[in-house]
Amino acid sequence: MADIFYIKRGDTSPALRYTLLPSPIDLTGATVRFSMRMRGQNAPEIDRALAQIESPATAGVVLYNWQSGDTATDGERECEFEVTYADGSIETFPNYSFETVQIGGDIS
Repeated sequence: MADIFYIKRGDTSPALRYTLLPSPIDLTGATVRFSMRMRGQNAPEIDRALAQIESPATAGVVLYNWQSGDTATDGERECEFEVTYADGSIETFPNYSFETVQIGGDIS
């Protein structure tokens, strides 16, 4: 994912695609969850929603497919992906900060 992912208010495409670093991260047998909140807020707008693992799982690439309402309000968001590996261990990406999603207003 670039430093900032841009999407217009109300859009559900394109999906948010993110490469877990340092790569490659093997996601074989893992489950990935996505969380997002408005920058400066504590409460998540999206709380541990299921994300998709792109094939091959050994490449460490995940996707979040936006759902209706996810991008309803414009503004800057912080997001992260939480991986639960096959052995039950948990790791959050990025592990040092957040990725940024910028939801832009639209004309109508």
